[in-house]
Amino acid sequence: MADIVTNPKARRDFHILDTYEAGLVLRGTEVKSLRAGRGQIGDAFARVDADEVWLFNAHIEEYSHGNLLNHAPKAPRKLLLRRQEIRKLAELTRVKGNALVPLALYWKEGKVKVRLGVGKGKLEFDKREDLKQREADLEMKRARMSRMKGR
Repeated sequence: MADIVTNPKARRDFHILDTYEAGLVLRGTEVKSLRAGRGQIGDAFARVDADEVWLFNAHIEEYSHGNLLNHAPKAPRKLLLRRQEIRKLAELTRVKGNALVPLALYWKEGKVKVRLGVGKGKLEFDKREDLKQREADLEMKRARMSRMKGR
């Protein structure tokens, strides 16, 4: 289960409350382009519309060997989930401050899947706290490594 692309902004800008796995409806040229690693989901988001979940702003570059029937790079793409999951996602996203954020696109049994996260937006204070925690962890790791080398 290797990631094709990940969303670096997702965990930085959101507290991820829950994750879901969704299938992705793609055309042939989109799959070939993703096989070449030509996709971005940094600005992407998902939304529940009329009992369907759609992925917006996911950029999958046009396939280089495609013809006139090549896909549109930023077209909305339908996500495949069970009905109960769609209802639960609709309920969770109705809460103010919650959003559906794609965390990664990856291969599973030859199919492209999306790891969706229900996220609550972080405040600037939370982002600074995360940065301080990461720096403290890195400093402890460096100190531990220097002690190990000193032996």
